Amino acid sequence: MSSVQAYELVHNFISLAIASMGASFFFFVSARGALKEGNRLAVTLSATVVLIALYHYVRIFDSWVATAGGTQGVFNEAYRYVDWLLTVPLLVAELIIVLRLDKKVESKLVQRNALYAFLMIAAGYLGEMDIQTSVVLDSPRTIWGAISTIFFVLILRDLYGGIAQSINRQSKEIQSIFKVLRVVLIATWGVYPIAYLLPTISTGLGLTAGDGIVLKQVGYTVADILAKPGYGLLIWKIATLKNSGR
Repeated sequence: MSSVQAYELVHNFISLAIASMGASFFFFVSARGALKEGNRLAVTLSATVVLIALYHYVRIFDSWVATAGGTQGVFNEAYRYVDWLLTVPLLVAELIIVLRLDKKVESKLVQRNALYAFLMIAAGYLGEMDIQTSVVLDSPRTIWGAISTIFFVLILRDLYGGIAQSINRQSKEIQSIFKVLRVVLIATWGVYPIAYLLPTISTGLGLTAGDGIVLKQVGYTVADILAKPGYGLLIWKIATLKNSGR
């Protein structure tokens, strides 16, 4: 892949993310008006998530263009991590809130998993600062990546085990959507650690280090589109079913 092709590939995916975040923000804002008050909060959080992401993707786009994909300066990866520090705890919270659990259980789960999400992203960012370009088990990138994964597993433990009883009390339609939502969550969040490792494993895959960086940016962007607008649409569908008493 030439440098021009690589630059344009990431450029186009970031543009797609900006359009997706903007369109979904207007959809969530308009859709929440049709919901009863008790069902609006989760959709409001979805709107907040994509609005935050929209702002940061504009900043990411500007940085990508200004540095020509990192070839004329240092691309600012921190924009992604600031975005995730804000949005990932909200993504976890909106899933728990839309189910309308017992208030004490809901509060406990939201607080605990928001903390896990924050620590997961913070650990990942510390690892991102290491520019190691080969697989080294004791490198800061690998160690912080492993620590980040621990918090990811703790979140999954709660989303599968911690609210299992509540899910069983939901309608069949909501249970079906929730199953899809959990698959989306695992599939999209699972892309992040793979993309995170690409710069270090790219040479082992027959790619250049530059290819690894490009694929990381594309992977992060695709995962963000699925994990924010896509995930938010499933949250909205559950809220809509709750609104109709199902």
